[in-house]
Amino acid sequence: MARRRPAQVHGCLVVDKPAGITSHDVVDRARRALGERKVGHAGTLDPDATGVLVLGVGDATRLLRFIDLVPVPGREPTTSKSYVGTVVLGVETDSLDASGSITTVHDMSAVVATLDVATVQRVVDEHLTGDILQVPPMVSALRVDGRRLHEMAREGTEVEREPRPVTVHSFRVVAVRGDSIDIDVSCSSGTYIRSLAADLGRLLGGGAHLRDLRRTRVGVFGLERAVSLEGIGVDSLLPVATAVESLSRLTVIDDEVSRLSTGGLIARERFVGAPPWAVFETSGRLLAVYEPFANERVGDGWARPAVNLVKST
Repeated sequence: MARRRPAQVHGCLVVDKPAGITSHDVVDRARRALGERKVGHAGTLDPDATGVLVLGVGDATRLLRFIDLVPVPGREPTTSKSYVGTVVLGVETDSLDASGSITTVHDMSAVVATLDVATVQRVVDEHLTGDILQVPPMVSALRVDGRRLHEMAREGTEVEREPRPVTVHSFRVVAVRGDSIDIDVSCSSGTYIRSLAADLGRLLGGGAHLRDLRRTRVGVFGLERAVSLEGIGVDSLLPVATAVESLSRLTVIDDEVSRLSTGGLIARERFVGAPPWAVFETSGRLLAVYEPFANERVGDGWARPAVNLVKST
């Protein structure tokens, strides 16, 4: 007699990742605890970093790209993640954080003696806030010519990295404590906080590295929703639709559901707010996420599914 496959588990899971493990370790832990292989995360945290790691389970894995979106009045949603951490002046490391090997030590005692919150904040506001270009660190998971940068860094190889546009929504200097600067940053996905720390050290006339990084928010998911590793279980899952709660939504009548199951178009005039849009049936079940669509045959007044969760019958 064939063994019955366990029912698939679906939902979102917010984990407060501890230091000392990778994001993939957390994914593996969730797979074992939930009995579900289909688990992914919405952006890694470095092993030494702690805080919010959002997982998608089952159908929610298809919605991971929307999890870090936050609404912006009058504009399309933007990606946003928030962190707190400490910048340590005077010491540079090869990883730009406390896990790396020291590469350079600067005597910044004279600079440190003159620093206060207002002085550092002026530097941050002028150079490290808004739309900026950032060079990714060598010790990172980005790929160049098919290889991850951290793999090449371990071999002692350094390659040219193109600066990438990122957005720092806000960068608040919380406190200056001698050679340590406490920071609170909200930024777009793909921003490296340790690169911001290293850049701040250079702007202040020496060097620096990042210590004690903690992610406090991913999109609308904050620490208040997070569970510990030990708390991972079916009872800690949030509904699949939580992944798109920042998106504008449209509720369609039941007669439309079968048409949407085959990728049916929806007139853009039916949607309110900026794309992408979450489409629900009257029962509250998430059916799809739609995005603008245009071609020569139908024109430009339509939307089609970017992700379709409707099961054909």
